[in-house]
Amino acid sequence: MSDLELATFAAHEAGKLLRANFGKEAAVDEAMHHDIKLALDKESQDLITKILLDARPSDALYGEEGLAGNPDSEREWIVDPIDGTVNYFYGIPHFCVSIALRVAGEITVGVIHDPMVGETWTVEKGGPALLNGEPIQVSPRTDLAESVLFVGCGKDEEALRTGIERFRRASLQARKMRMMGSAALGMAYIASGRLDAYVESRISLWDIAAGQLLVETAGGKVELTPAENHQDAWAIVATNGKIPIEKIL
Repeated sequence: MSDLELATFAAHEAGKLLRANFGKEAAVDEAMHHDIKLALDKESQDLITKILLDARPSDALYGEEGLAGNPDSEREWIVDPIDGTVNYFYGIPHFCVSIALRVAGEITVGVIHDPMVGETWTVEKGGPALLNGEPIQVSPRTDLAESVLFVGCGKDEEALRTGIERFRRASLQARKMRMMGSAALGMAYIASGRLDAYVESRISLWDIAAGQLLVETAGGKVELTPAENHQDAWAIVATNGKIPIEKIL
């Protein structure tokens, strides 16, 4: 089984777990002002970890719910077991499983799986970006006034302030704005031509690793800037590579 096939299988198995439990009362491990952690987050990551590391025992795994495997390996799986946990908890069927493989610092495989809609985006370095096995590409839109933008607002006061101001500026120029609660799905939607840009001042690596390769392979552009004083967090500007996004930044 190739790395891409393995990641896709793991994402689908985790997706089955999430779909089977969707709408049921979920055990909360940790509740914060702007976020929530479920026991199912860890259960999903444990399932993914077992699948990946049973097949690739010398690899490392870096996920939202912790580390596993060989920390010295140059092959590192980057996992978000539920991207959109708050949506999941509130019964909003907009969330996904995101798995990427980073080899010697370069993302080489990406999988984003939406178990509720039944959509799976896959990409491998040097190959096409696919949605359910069919090639995709970013939108051809060049006019901000015709674009649909996804702006994230983060979880602390500074990130919220930046995100809300960007949302205000963009609202005056774009056709429509969206805050959807899943960075990975937002990037998958850009790669598919459904959205034209995603902007957030601070987002974690596991949220965007698979999406970065997907967007860039589909013809888009992703700019990442390390967030100050936050390890493995980034400011992100992901677009179709055609709209003048600088007008809202």
